[in-house]
Amino acid sequence: MEFLMPIWEFFQNNILTKPQFFIGFIVFIGYLLLQRPIYEAIAGFIKAVVGYMILNVASGGLVGNFRPVLAGLKDRFDLSAAVIDPYFGQAAAQASIENASRSFSMMMVVLLIAFSINILLVLFRRYTKIRTLFITGHVMVQQSSTALWLVIFCFPQLQDMGVVCMLGVLLGTYWSVGSNLTVEPCQQLTEGGGFATGHQQMFGIWIVSKIAGKIGNKEKSLENLKLPGFLSIFNENVVATGILMFIFFGVIITILGPELMHKIDPSFSANQSFLFFIIEKSFNFAVYLTILQLGVRMFVSELTESFQGISSKILPGSMPAVDCAATYGFGHPNAVTFGFLFGALGQFLAIIGLIVFQSPILIISGFVPLFFDNATFAVFANRLGGLRAAAIIPFVSGIIQVLGGGFAAYFFTTGNFGGWHGNFDWDTLWPAIGVIMNYGQYIGVVAVILILLAIPQIIYYRSKDTYFLIAEDYDQYLEVMEQKKRSAEELEVMAQKV
Repeated sequence: MEFLMPIWEFFQNNILTKPQFFIGFIVFIGYLLLQRPIYEAIAGFIKAVVGYMILNVASGGLVGNFRPVLAGLKDRFDLSAAVIDPYFGQAAAQASIENASRSFSMMMVVLLIAFSINILLVLFRRYTKIRTLFITGHVMVQQSSTALWLVIFCFPQLQDMGVVCMLGVLLGTYWSVGSNLTVEPCQQLTEGGGFATGHQQMFGIWIVSKIAGKIGNKEKSLENLKLPGFLSIFNENVVATGILMFIFFGVIITILGPELMHKIDPSFSANQSFLFFIIEKSFNFAVYLTILQLGVRMFVSELTESFQGISSKILPGSMPAVDCAATYGFGHPNAVTFGFLFGALGQFLAIIGLIVFQSPILIISGFVPLFFDNATFAVFANRLGGLRAAAIIPFVSGIIQVLGGGFAAYFFTTGNFGGWHGNFDWDTLWPAIGVIMNYGQYIGVVAVILILLAIPQIIYYRSKDTYFLIAEDYDQYLEVMEQKKRSAEELEVMAQKV
């Protein structure tokens, strides 16, 4: 077995944890399995890698541009608080693990076992009903880190090998079941785009898909919104984003003041006007969103086409589960900004609540959950429940992120090291899993895994005739659903006559 470790280390350091190359090689192999010419496979590899790198540039730009602004609130008001953000959460988890005299390097072995479990569950999809392969490498690393601390926290007596095996099975099951839940919402949003979401808010996306239509009316969506007079400028995505972000960040940066911004943000030069600095920061949001959508279009088109080869030859009937940002190109462009703003309002309201009620722990907003969770929810909510759902759901999500993140950071003690993971699933599902493991011990772990594995079984038995069809042939799925609709209407007419 020792000779396999260098191979695994090379794979995880250069491919698995580098999603651009991971997706690039999947595209390359997929085209070869489709018996495309080698030059087409190479071209697909390059376009997929470059597309994902563009996405990374945009994501990194969004985070880097606005993280100092949010972190500045902590300095401005001298708050001792935990930041709810996966990067801060990963650092806090690592510090917690090392403080418990354990090796953080176990995380990579956990990742190997979890990824293998995901593959096995897809291979045996006939029995497991799992249709998705989670391939968002950087997210896998972040989640492995936080989950590793949860298991060590709940099982301090457990030896290292027991920790990695237990967590590998648990995390691999979560990746499989969570991403599998997003198949129907993603296929409906993208009209058969051929991918699912493998990120930090998979259970959240499924919940949104179930409640958005009950909250609002999809006929009154951003796509159908016609603004009169001068308000019509908000129909243009870049203009709307620039103005709304200028108002939002203008207020925050003005509160922070130019002196503090000079200290915390090196991009604010000594000779630059404070007003134009605010304008630049705000308009950068529109810039990075435009870049992000370009990258999404490039890598998603290559991945969905080439994955047919893997789906037909290696993992029959499977779909790739990718970054949540891949969905942004299929919704209204303003939905992303909408979700961010209302999610921020929810988070800030909840933070004020923590201060007023003298919470034992305070929370600082992290940009990744603040933007990516709530923007994703708004894209799905707008399509399924219109403008109202796209406002209410991210707002409630923002409140849940702060309250759930605050509980988790306090209960699992990562707040002592300044952070918690912060994304929706890690503010709701995973704190619940952690509590069950802490009090239920091994029985609790088994119960959680069995409950997770039961979820796709329940969904399958509710829609046997279309469960696999929606992933394999979306056009045929639409025909079946239309036929069902006609049959239901005919039965209703007959019932009325009787």
